[in-house]
Amino acid sequence: MRRSKTQKIEELVKTILKEQGLDVKLKELELIKTWEKVIGKNVANATTDLYIKNRKLFVQVRSSIVRSELMLIKTGLIQALNKEVGEKVIEDIVVR
Repeated sequence: MRRSKTQKIEELVKTILKEQGLDVKLKELELIKTWEKVIGKNVANATTDLYIKNRKLFVQVRSSIVRSELMLIKTGLIQALNKEVGEKVIEDIVVR
């Protein structure tokens, strides 16, 4: 006999993650993992210490040239990163 209130495991896991507040952290981690794919390997190699705090992506840069490039494309980069994870995870990028 089948139960009337069955749920798919995927839906159940999403519900539990959301209740525990872990869904946001997972999306943040997913966004950081897509950094190299979105920005390119050469630029990604010049960046370190990526982390997200208060919907801002903080990026440490070893090259002033790369820092300038990132500042020029910041708006488009924010959109591309958010699009890659399918959700608005970050609102700003802070380049150091």
